[in-house]
Amino acid sequence: MTAEGKVKLKPGDTIGILGGGQLGRMLAMAAARLGLKCQVFSPDPDSPAFDVVLNATCAEYADVEALELFANDVDVITYEFENVPAATAMVLAARRPVLPAQTILETTQDRLIEKDFVKRLGIGTADYADVSSPETLQAAIARIGLPAVIKTRRFGYDGKGQSIIREGDDPVRIWEELGTKSAILEAFVPFEREISVIAARSVDGQVECYDVTENEHRDHILKFSRVPAAISDELAAEARAVAEKIATALDYVGVLAVELFVVTENGKPKVLVNEIAPRVHNSGHWTLDGASISQFEQHIRAIAGWPLGKPVRHGEITMTNLIGDDILTYERWLAVPGATVHLYGKGAPRPGRKMGHVTEVVPARRK
Repeated sequence: MTAEGKVKLKPGDTIGILGGGQLGRMLAMAAARLGLKCQVFSPDPDSPAFDVVLNATCAEYADVEALELFANDVDVITYEFENVPAATAMVLAARRPVLPAQTILETTQDRLIEKDFVKRLGIGTADYADVSSPETLQAAIARIGLPAVIKTRRFGYDGKGQSIIREGDDPVRIWEELGTKSAILEAFVPFEREISVIAARSVDGQVECYDVTENEHRDHILKFSRVPAAISDELAAEARAVAEKIATALDYVGVLAVELFVVTENGKPKVLVNEIAPRVHNSGHWTLDGASISQFEQHIRAIAGWPLGKPVRHGEITMTNLIGDDILTYERWLAVPGATVHLYGKGAPRPGRKMGHVTEVVPARRK
């Protein structure tokens, strides 16, 4: 820590990472290249991030003693997933800087609070309503209309914790199957494409955005990311401006992803914010091989108090997620010119499990 209370690491210092999945693994690898050490905290003894660090803590997030020992061993703490338990963040924040800050988690862990935050910034979203009972769900449907998407306010990802309600469906049955007392109903958006912006913000307020990514999902899980997105330069600039505005309003330090829908309104394309992910993101994996600096290194630089890099894209890029049994085809990808294979070191494949990804780069032609 500096005299002003800001984090300023030096080579040899240690970053603590909450979560031991592939994102934590790639963060630790990026930190190592910069001469920084990492210690990973995860309750899963088979965490793939454990394989790339010297020190790891395998304990539950509610284990206060383990959290305190972990905090004593590191200089700053970050996380690879946004659903860090509030009590865990509080214990750690009392001992070491936690970046991004705990207050940001309070905004982004709850879909309703997040939507309200984005709306206050004057940024467009799908119409939405708070739902806490079958009666409030019926009232929300009457106002928003169908089809609509009902989502749990907390702990949903990759399509989990949500359901589409269509004409003729039984809303009460869907509510009961969702198994929650707090949800949000969102108007179904007839989007043209899904895009995302990966943005990094330093402790000094510098913001660097990567080129807009176009995303294609299969069974609610990201399958392909393509860069640049097939949108106009004007719309791309608007999307980046939205991400920068959100990062600045949050006083964010690190990398975040803003997921957006491209829609047409009055014959003109515009963007609506879908979700904010306060961490490095699957749709930014292309930056490992397709940009001058990866999202993982940007995040490490930001939380270390170092200057951000200016990301320069190397060409036209496609990132393909290897999901479940897709991993069994890894050898085929090794023979593809211009492709780089990333395997996460996980155990047996299962449906919906992200096992690795492949980046294909077509270099930009020199003029």
